[in-house]
Amino acid sequence: MQRSSYQRLLGILCSVLDTYSACLFLPAAPHEGEKGQQAFQLAAHFSLGEKIDTDALVAQGRGLVGWILRNAEPLLVVNFDQRQNHLGYYNDNEEQHIKAFMGCPLPGEGGALCVDSKRQYSFSEKDQKMLHLFADLISRMQAEDGTLEKYRSARKYYAALRMIYTLRHHHTRWDDFLRSFLSLLASVSGFSYCSLFTLDQQGQSYSVEGENVTLLAQGDASFPIAAGVAGWVFRHSSPVVNCAAHMGADPLLVGKTEGVPTFQTIYALPLVIHRKTRAVLSLAHEHPLEVEDHLKEFVNMAGEHLALFLENLYVKDHLKRLHRQAQQPNS
Repeated sequence: MQRSSYQRLLGILCSVLDTYSACLFLPAAPHEGEKGQQAFQLAAHFSLGEKIDTDALVAQGRGLVGWILRNAEPLLVVNFDQRQNHLGYYNDNEEQHIKAFMGCPLPGEGGALCVDSKRQYSFSEKDQKMLHLFADLISRMQAEDGTLEKYRSARKYYAALRMIYTLRHHHTRWDDFLRSFLSLLASVSGFSYCSLFTLDQQGQSYSVEGENVTLLAQGDASFPIAAGVAGWVFRHSSPVVNCAAHMGADPLLVGKTEGVPTFQTIYALPLVIHRKTRAVLSLAHEHPLEVEDHLKEFVNMAGEHLALFLENLYVKDHLKRLHRQAQQPNS
């Protein structure tokens, strides 16, 4: 839902309840809060003044807004005492003029809807019920917006798949095809780094076959099969969606490597060629990212297409070796 839609709704709320300000707090991105603690950002506001802190970020349990977020319960303060409590969304000591506060949690995704006034005892239980109706309306707006966003996301990935399936017709050389494939995959998925790792013939190490930006390919380095998330995927033939925000540690794509940034989100997919995992398609990003279902489906289908391409190359290479062996005279 666009920010302006929320602001218009909060303007109506202020008019109905005769408030000074109305503020909507929604969950912030994981990396914006303190470690291990969910933070909530000011998503929209309407105020009769100009002292709202538009960058306000509230942690659960901090101040009156934080109390609502932590306990998921409504709160009504008819005589606000700044010496004992605080709001956390005003600049320039504007908060000292506030005399009453009221807020309630948002159903569904979480958050809080809050209003305040410069008059004591200006809110009642009847006003609290009205505030709940507005909170429920905002929650419904979020649900509808989420459905529309998922539809747009599915269309975007479908269009990208069509482009991927036509790459082989525009790039006859493997290196050109792979570079375009990885660049397109990174661009559409939102990940900063995308690479393809391939296994050596002995199955003891793997190396970088291609990447969208030059990061690991310098010197044609190889990595032990036991190293990093990519090595785990090779050994277990199983995909990994690895996010530091949920693991409590920073995952390593290929083990400790100098000059490689710490990726907090890694999505690594095994590619099976001739009944064995011989390649790993990986996407990585320096910040925590949500790997939604549509993105998983898109990467899986793109990976299957790439695996089919590699399977054809493997068969051609195998046939060439057999042909050379057949031409050699018997010793």
